[in-house]
Amino acid sequence: MAGKSSKSKNRRVSTPNSANPLEQTASTDVPLKENLSSVDSPDVVAVANGVPTITEEDSRLTKTEANENDSKHEAKQGEGDVRLYPVSVKAPNGEKLELQLNPGDSVMDLRQFLLDAPETCYFTCYELMLHTKDGSVHQLADYNEISEVADITTGGCSLEMIPAMYDDRSIRAHVHRARELFSLSAVHASLSTSLALQHDTSRNTSTEAVKAEVPELEGLGFMEDTTGLLTELVSSSSKDIKCVESLVFSSFNPPPSYRRLVGDLIYFDVTTLEGHKFCITGTTTKFYVNSSTGNTLDPRPAKSPCEAPTLIGLLQKISSKFKKAFREILELKASAHPFETVQSLLVPNSWLGAYPVCDHKRDAARAEDALTLSYGSELIGMQRDWNEELQSCREFPHTSHQERILRDRALYKVTSDFVNAAINGAVGVINRCIPPINPTDPECFHMYVHNNIFFSFAIDADLGQLSKNQSTFELKIIKSSFEKASSNLPQESSTVENVGKPNGSTTDELHGVTDLAPDSRAELQLADNEQATYASANNDLKGTKAYQEADVQGLYNLAMAIIDYRGHRVVAQSIIPGILQGDKSDSLLYGSVDNGKKICWNEAFHSKVLEAAKHLHLKEHTVLDGSGNIVKLAAPVECKGIVGSDDRHYLLDLMRATPRDANYTGPQSRFCVLRPELVAAFCEAETTERSKCKSELQKTPAVADSSSHTTVDLEVSAEATAVVPNSVDTTESDTIKATQDCDSSPTENGAVSDEILLNPNVLTEFNLAGSQAEVAADEECVRKAGTYLKDVVLPKFVQDLCTLEVSPMDGQTLIEALHAHGINVRYLGKVADMTKHLPHIWDLCAVEIVVRSAKHILKDVLRDSQDHDLGPAVSHFFNCFYGHIQPLGTKGATNSTQSRSQKKDHVANQLSNKSSKTQTRWKSGASGKVTPASYIHITSDSLWSNIDEFAKLKYEFVSTEDVRARVKKISVIRNLCNKVGITIVARKYDLDAAAPFQTSDILNLQPVVKHSIPVCSEARDLVETGKVRLAEGMLNEAYTLFSEAFSILQQVTGPMHREVANCCRYLAMVLYHAGDMAGAIMQQHKELIINERCLGLDHPDTAHSYGNMALFYHGLNQTELALRHMSRTLLLLSLSCGSDHPDVAATFINVAMMYQDIGKMNTALRYLQEALKKNERLLGEEHIQTAVCYHALAIAFNCMGAFKLSLQHEKKTYDILVKQLGEEDSRTRDSQNWIKTFKMRDIQASAQKQKGQALNAASTQKALDILKAHPELVQAMQAAAAGGGSGNAGASANQSIGSAMMGENLQRGRGVDERGARARAGATKKAAAKGIVGRHHGVPVQHLNALNSGTSPEAQSNAQSVAPKKEANSVGKAQGDGKENGSVIIQDGAPAGLGAGLGVLNPKKQKVISKVV
Repeated sequence: MAGKSSKSKNRRVSTPNSANPLEQTASTDVPLKENLSSVDSPDVVAVANGVPTITEEDSRLTKTEANENDSKHEAKQGEGDVRLYPVSVKAPNGEKLELQLNPGDSVMDLRQFLLDAPETCYFTCYELMLHTKDGSVHQLADYNEISEVADITTGGCSLEMIPAMYDDRSIRAHVHRARELFSLSAVHASLSTSLALQHDTSRNTSTEAVKAEVPELEGLGFMEDTTGLLTELVSSSSKDIKCVESLVFSSFNPPPSYRRLVGDLIYFDVTTLEGHKFCITGTTTKFYVNSSTGNTLDPRPAKSPCEAPTLIGLLQKISSKFKKAFREILELKASAHPFETVQSLLVPNSWLGAYPVCDHKRDAARAEDALTLSYGSELIGMQRDWNEELQSCREFPHTSHQERILRDRALYKVTSDFVNAAINGAVGVINRCIPPINPTDPECFHMYVHNNIFFSFAIDADLGQLSKNQSTFELKIIKSSFEKASSNLPQESSTVENVGKPNGSTTDELHGVTDLAPDSRAELQLADNEQATYASANNDLKGTKAYQEADVQGLYNLAMAIIDYRGHRVVAQSIIPGILQGDKSDSLLYGSVDNGKKICWNEAFHSKVLEAAKHLHLKEHTVLDGSGNIVKLAAPVECKGIVGSDDRHYLLDLMRATPRDANYTGPQSRFCVLRPELVAAFCEAETTERSKCKSELQKTPAVADSSSHTTVDLEVSAEATAVVPNSVDTTESDTIKATQDCDSSPTENGAVSDEILLNPNVLTEFNLAGSQAEVAADEECVRKAGTYLKDVVLPKFVQDLCTLEVSPMDGQTLIEALHAHGINVRYLGKVADMTKHLPHIWDLCAVEIVVRSAKHILKDVLRDSQDHDLGPAVSHFFNCFYGHIQPLGTKGATNSTQSRSQKKDHVANQLSNKSSKTQTRWKSGASGKVTPASYIHITSDSLWSNIDEFAKLKYEFVSTEDVRARVKKISVIRNLCNKVGITIVARKYDLDAAAPFQTSDILNLQPVVKHSIPVCSEARDLVETGKVRLAEGMLNEAYTLFSEAFSILQQVTGPMHREVANCCRYLAMVLYHAGDMAGAIMQQHKELIINERCLGLDHPDTAHSYGNMALFYHGLNQTELALRHMSRTLLLLSLSCGSDHPDVAATFINVAMMYQDIGKMNTALRYLQEALKKNERLLGEEHIQTAVCYHALAIAFNCMGAFKLSLQHEKKTYDILVKQLGEEDSRTRDSQNWIKTFKMRDIQASAQKQKGQALNAASTQKALDILKAHPELVQAMQAAAAGGGSGNAGASANQSIGSAMMGENLQRGRGVDERGARARAGATKKAAAKGIVGRHHGVPVQHLNALNSGTSPEAQSNAQSVAPKKEANSVGKAQGDGKENGSVIIQDGAPAGLGAGLGVLNPKKQKVISKVV
């Protein structure tokens, strides 16, 4: 548990030999702290307190700041303050080093520090002795804190590492550690780091201006969708440094009994780089070279005795080349960025592999590890009890700040380890290496227990529904198969089903249900079978997350993960203690195992569930069981509350933790439930509406007799697109009725609660008790939530897409955006229908629907494929999907037809009792034998026919004719590979060919996992508060909040986590707005490394990280380095979203600005023109982003002296701003001032020309030459001069004048992190609602300043023509509520890269100018 969080603290090690250039750069943050704190003196301490967490954790900074914080900031942070004390350490080899420790550090933390230090990294077996100032000696136990043993605050303490005795386990761990140190595979070098180092190396030898460094200079061909980009993404791995030829366990193992009695534990065979062969003996105390030669063991020490307490120490003695190579490895690791060497718990899958494929060379050590089929379990010692570890961590005290950190850290580590073990176990299950616990049942119903984890399969009911709808007959469920399925379903109560009731009881239970409607009977008949579907597994995981976040004391949930691999979906769960041993029929205390026929209830259990229900907005209600008994519940009927043998109360089977979606009804929509985000938003909106109506009722008496039956009107208007639907029109009586309907449950004291609660069991087959009016009110409330989703949330989401407040880049970010708004993926077809006016969004939705449909079919193909057919099956599927595969003659066409008819019987075959030779979930029931290569009957036409049918059935999306052509893009290949876990070679593919893929192109199939790893809610709240402060312009408070969140996350998750990257991004934004470019680059570099390692090299967040990095470098006048990062940004954008996306246009504007600043106007104009084309085509001619492009062109022509062209483009900008923002908006007035300036300059230029003083003739001629060489620019000028435009494309934008504020969108247009801009935009709206007026903080560079700042156009234009980059280095005014002081930091220092260059920045060259706003 200690290993993760301590990774961030390894920079505390301070030795004379430390040579990390990044440690030098940490000092550049010191002036920043002074600058920020000088703005508002009461915040000095708070800012200082946050700084140690965002520098390189250097003790030189943290020591003095902690002293200040201890006295002044104690009330705010309390136990969160960290004070460090120096403690010297003496290593077993005699070397000494010094650590900066906190009394609260555990001994496990201390061991991790020593494991990361170069001097002690290869010592693994030792005891720690603490020598105090008074001369006493204390032995440190691993699970103690230092403060529990001795007080190190008095000073004069030292540590000594005493070698301990090896045993079988520790000596193997020692060898494993040595092998890790021999390799550089743990160093994940970022391209940004190498670019900065290359720049620092070359800057002293070359002073030339930026040349054609990026390949997109000529004709913008770089953004054309060619598969040649793939080879540029996967860089060739750096050459590894070889220390030894081989180091393997000797075939003399195990030691003979007589040698074991004298201490021999293990033998090694080593071949050094010099070619010498040695046989090494590992004993309980040391390693030495024995005299063995040939096939006979000679345990005596060699004639030239060589021994050492560590294996690496011995190798250093017997091989000089090893000593040199090992030193080089340690130096390389020490010079790398700390985040590049930190372990990542969950590594993302890579969909691309190196091309050409690397040679597979002999590696005996790798073979030894691979041939041990452990599948995540411990080879030596007792297996981990995941459930006990998880529940014990949840029982940790969490009243104080430090206790919460320790608890969250333990939960995160245990859950992450469980997920890794679950992945390994699931792979073993699917590879048939783990036997089932019910081998006599059909294979599709097998269940497994391995490494104290329960594994079960889930079936793809969506694909079965497709087959059912394609058939002309209705599916008949075979009773015997259904009985078998019901008694062995892996997801229904998981392990409970086997112990909570006897097998075969399901039949009687089903026959006992006679009082249900036909539809309800059909739902109940399918209910048991659907427990094991994909939907129920996903819902169960979401429900588990929701109850974990509720965190009710005494109520426990199981650890859970869903693993998709080779077409199978495996659900992994921890095991309830005692559930697999003996009869536990009395263990069920709450809920039902037979779909409501018998419902158990326990008062103590109900009280805990009720407390959790309040967090989940679920209502306490009553239901009827099969005998007519009334039972009070606060959860779904089918949930199960079980008491384990450890006397803990477990709640599981949470497939319907939220109410049902009223927009989807019918037997097949039983698990179509609302998302928790939607429930929370609906309850908040209803509460706001009710409080508003109550205040009106208090003013106006209600007329009871004249109530009308007017229903709630939820039609969307311009005001209904807000977060709270203020346009809901209700009468007074309707308001009273809604108040009573949505929450009629009395509280304990009899008063009616004002909280909105939903009944999770309405609109289901279960019988609800209570009055008819109450049941109707509950149903109406749930239906109202569904209407809210359809009529309010969906239009608001589409409106955010129009205004670019939400700008998804690929399928993953689109789904994340949908979920964040509470929209289920099944609404993707509706979103596509509502975004036909946005080509890039419609294309994104259509492609995502197609890829998701193809994923289900591909996984079915993988399930039906033999092990030796996996590669050919994937390549054939890809060829059918991207190419054009015809049937194999008439016979092949007939077989294809038969194959499609066979798929109609999938659902029936899922329930058949037949076992197949492979681990397939279902097979064709028409024939008794399995076709060895059934995938060859798939053709392009049949595949696309099935995809179209699936999309229509699942997403209500009717594909158009051009959808098939739209998938021929690299971004679609990437999307499908990531969803299925496929790795292909990074080569150039001809997607226009009939068969673009070959079997050799498929490199790997990897598991794709969904998990319930908890997040740190405290850090999340700090980040949200920091966003609000940043939007209000309060840089000091924002800096402190983000720093505190960063510090907490470092301790909880370690640095390799997505939330840590978010903190780094916001810290970089704060530092950038404060004018500290060097500090911003350091934070942005951290975010970039984390995103590359946690999200992937080509994730959209990684692309934005490179883009922001480029802007920060540009702020330091490092235009060449900035353009290199922009080149990487465009590469990643082309892979994730293609060339047609507003973010690509925004990036083009940034690239043009950079070229403009270095005088390459030709290239700058081409990029601006391309950006204008994209925005007009994608967003419309009257969108604000289009205005940004016109203004950028106006500024560019102004710099060239072509004032007439500047005037034409600025007029177009003004016209758009008038339509979108009105004439009174400050940005519109700024544009009007620019028009006046351009007119004045045009008149002056004409006068000078008449007098023979045409000073700008050369630049004007240059512009004319460019226009002659590029006729497309002339066409754009003519269009601008026309000043017209249809305005149809921008009609949607005209509807969002209130939300599409100019400042928000201009920040996006600049390419600065659009997520941060959107967050600030949302926070600004909230602040405005509270009466707080804040100015939007855009990126203070060039053409955006023209619209955002209050600077006069004359002054700005002069600054641009004389020194364009001074404007980029200045800082926008920080405005808050009228009481904040802003500071402007002008960076005059020489720019530098991320390497040693940052260290040479002279902090004395920074000038602080305080301004009162």
